[in-house]
Amino acid sequence: MAKESMKAREKRRQKLVERYAEKRAKLKEEGDYVGLSRLPRNSNPIRLHNRCMLTGRPKGYMRQFGLSRITFREMASSGLIPGIKKASW
Repeated sequence: MAKESMKAREKRRQKLVERYAEKRAKLKEEGDYVGLSRLPRNSNPIRLHNRCMLTGRPKGYMRQFGLSRITFREMASSGLIPGIKKASW
């Protein structure tokens, strides 16, 4: 389980990215790299980190499902993810 502070940091970064997305796109289109450098660093979408929706785990993230590999395996075993059959794991 991820620390609550790490989850909160990611949420703040996500809000910044959403707030400055339009301005960032406009500056990029104009080629104003000085203006881009004046924006907050955490407003860049590159700084976001993928985390499991349920546990907040950053490693072993499966983008298609939005879950970590451990959570995905538990949910698939209990039949909570439709269309997934247990092969051999």
